Amino acid sequence: MLLLIIGLFVMQRKHVSFSKRVFTGLGIGIVFGLVLQFIYGAQSEVLKTSLAWFDIVGRGYVKFLQMVVMPLVFISILTAFTKMKVTKNFGKIGLLIIGILVGTTAVAAAVGITTATVFNLEGIQIEGGEAETSRGEQLENRLGDLQKMTFPQKLLELLPENPFRDFTGARATSTIAVVVFAAFIGFAFLGVRRKQPEQAEFFQKIVEALYAIIMRVVTIVLRLTPYGVLALMTRVTATTDYEGIWKLGEFVIASYVALIVMFLIHLLLLAGARLNPITYIRKAIPVLTFAFTSRTSAGALPLNVKTQTHSYGVSEGVANFAGSLGLSIGQNGCAGIYPAMLAVMIAPTVGVNPLTPSFIITLIAVVAISSFGVAGVGGGATFAALLVLSAMDLPVALAGLLISVEPLIDMGRTALNVSGSMVAGILTGKATKELDLSIYNDNSKQQLEA
Repeated sequence: MLLLIIGLFVMQRKHVSFSKRVFTGLGIGIVFGLVLQFIYGAQSEVLKTSLAWFDIVGRGYVKFLQMVVMPLVFISILTAFTKMKVTKNFGKIGLLIIGILVGTTAVAAAVGITTATVFNLEGIQIEGGEAETSRGEQLENRLGDLQKMTFPQKLLELLPENPFRDFTGARATSTIAVVVFAAFIGFAFLGVRRKQPEQAEFFQKIVEALYAIIMRVVTIVLRLTPYGVLALMTRVTATTDYEGIWKLGEFVIASYVALIVMFLIHLLLLAGARLNPITYIRKAIPVLTFAFTSRTSAGALPLNVKTQTHSYGVSEGVANFAGSLGLSIGQNGCAGIYPAMLAVMIAPTVGVNPLTPSFIITLIAVVAISSFGVAGVGGGATFAALLVLSAMDLPVALAGLLISVEPLIDMGRTALNVSGSMVAGILTGKATKELDLSIYNDNSKQQLEA
């Protein structure tokens, strides 16, 4: 692993492009992980010990990214107010982003329903062992607390009660709460600027200085991306249960078909807004690759925002709103496709026909509503699935039967989540004239060259 890291460092010193280094780390990590599992076995002590050291690079990189998420969200949105970038269209921007995120999640649910039907997936076909049964029991236990929360209560959870606690990421909705808190300070700044311009000017200089420092920290952390991807991908391929994937191969294939179809819908939305989808794909590859490898939407936020602003020309305010809201609202993969597919699979096991119009319409509506504030935490797809299945009065234990393929599917879901938030930012920027088309269409404008 150390030799591979040195190899990536040499590529960086020779000014090989960022995208090529990320893909090199991805490819080498896949091969290296497969070789390690073939030689030692997925459960060997040698491999476990080695992976513990590899995690210093892989999970350490993810922790650094998570470290800058809250400061980045807060200072970027506040800067948008001090620079007068979003104040005129604040309400319109927020509604558009939320509307696109929730709307595409509803579409994703429809895609999940269709895919599960075409592949004729049924939960009764899946056999479970001891681990799967235990997982199902855990899901049933977690359901009790989730059922106690009504939709109005879930909306209240989006508001900051203690912003300092939210800065620690203590709640599933902490990121959204920080966005709201930053917006309040931004509006307060505008009021002070009218009545006390000297104090406002001093505050603005402080905010701009902090913004410059935070963005420099983000740049430093993003330089570690190829190394992080290498270590993360090595762990994934070295520990994956390929026998379980083989048994649930049809579900895995169906899941990725649905994810690909939804990604194509993202491209159609961009094309409908007269934006080149090929340009979007080429510039999105580094951030989607990281999201796929790391399985963390929150960790991908700095790269997400950097891609929107530097590669697509989205204004900083819109990019940060879209990226931040996309962590807890309307994640297309985790809160859209996955719960819908599970519901269609599980319904026949209790004698419910999942193909009736009433079931389909209800399921899509429940998925869209349940996407608020549950997908931003670790295991967000599980939370979303629990809420949807309980709302549809379906058993949740069968969801535990997919434990062996969960990591593999979660990689694609996370990449789709991040794509959805970026598309929401781009489309909102286009609609509110907060998108620099010259940057979007500039094929020489690459993603962050670290």
